[in-house]
Amino acid sequence: MVAAKLQYQSGFGNDFETEALAGALPQGQNSPQHCAYGLYAEQLSGSAFTAPRGQNERSWLYRIRPSVLHTRRFKAIEFSHWLSAPQRVSALPLGQYRWDPIPSSAPGTPFTGGVNTMTTAGDVATQTGMAAHLYDFNTNQPDTYICNADGELLFVPQAGDLALFTELGRMEISPGEIAVIPRGMTFRADCLGDSARGYLCENYGAPLTLPERGPIGANCLANPRDFKTPVAAYEDKECPCTVIYKWSGVFQATQIDQSPLDVVAWHGNYAPYKYDLSTFSPVGAIGFDHPDPSIFTVLTSPTEQDGTANIDFVIFPPRWMVAEHTFRPPWYHRNIMSEFMGLIMGAYDAKEKGFVPGGASLHNQMLPHGPDAFGYEKAVTAELKPVKLENTLAFMFETRYPQIVSAYASELDGLQDDYIDCWQDLQRNFPKQETNT
Repeated sequence: MVAAKLQYQSGFGNDFETEALAGALPQGQNSPQHCAYGLYAEQLSGSAFTAPRGQNERSWLYRIRPSVLHTRRFKAIEFSHWLSAPQRVSALPLGQYRWDPIPSSAPGTPFTGGVNTMTTAGDVATQTGMAAHLYDFNTNQPDTYICNADGELLFVPQAGDLALFTELGRMEISPGEIAVIPRGMTFRADCLGDSARGYLCENYGAPLTLPERGPIGANCLANPRDFKTPVAAYEDKECPCTVIYKWSGVFQATQIDQSPLDVVAWHGNYAPYKYDLSTFSPVGAIGFDHPDPSIFTVLTSPTEQDGTANIDFVIFPPRWMVAEHTFRPPWYHRNIMSEFMGLIMGAYDAKEKGFVPGGASLHNQMLPHGPDAFGYEKAVTAELKPVKLENTLAFMFETRYPQIVSAYASELDGLQDDYIDCWQDLQRNFPKQETNT
């Protein structure tokens, strides 16, 4: 028997309460002597118990069986293409890199076998940094579940719909939406069609949150009301099930005799959520000059250094370009952040050739990058009338740490060996000057 409602609650970081059966949620206390329906009370904490109130994350779960119940000791297993930081040596020398979409997975590939690490940064053991993965899978495993103790997972679908059934409820996401599953929360990922592929950011650091708006004020960018958290929905089945834990960079599996998604009611603020990227309200220059890409930040994982993120999740959505006397594409630049970029749909205005949906690029910290020669020439010769960029959606996983390229990424046939040639046609325009000797 499965009770898996597909309903959502609105808001980011709210203290929610929800029950799949009337009266399952206790009132007035968290852990009564006897819970309704014979349920067990269990707390899931995403922060230290003594974290400040505004940063304290926890939810109380009321479940059919406590999650401690498993029938066998953990046993190590391996998923060869899913890696964790630190990788000591990059599989490619320093450089700017770009990839075509990865090959489709072989028939019978489940989610855990279809995650392919492209880059890692920081150190999973010290809870700093991230990993950028591409996923492609085509087979569902209804009795296999995963719990990532190393970090939260940000799903960015590119093709095919996903169902993410978590302990706290069920979410469905399509290309153009994202979903986040918190660290330590058990879930199952199913493709809703023949296959599903996209991008996956594994955040080892502080939980993703909304960026400060500063002088923008109270509105625009991502508004809290547009984030959706699932209502309680539980799976009640008794059969052999496998729970795979990712812990300190390795995978361990254990067996249980029931579904771990048996939470009948819950309350708290440590919860999964989804977000429709079309509801992001971009801001930009309406006079002159190209603003910094930070105005496109949807979510950020902060560090102890204000304004320097462990991860920024940045999107480049459809929008108007109206700045006058201005080079409108992103300018040539070097910066402290390392940028892993993907394209969900359409074309990216600074790289209209060679960067395709499902592909990826990497520009590491302090390495120069910017528009290719075609994009530059188009921008400097364009008549600067208002133009709307449509049918486009690109994104970046940015981090303050260097991103180390995996062996898998280095051996892909889709690695574009000629990527750096896209700048070779940039000509000298500066006239030669007479010099006095």
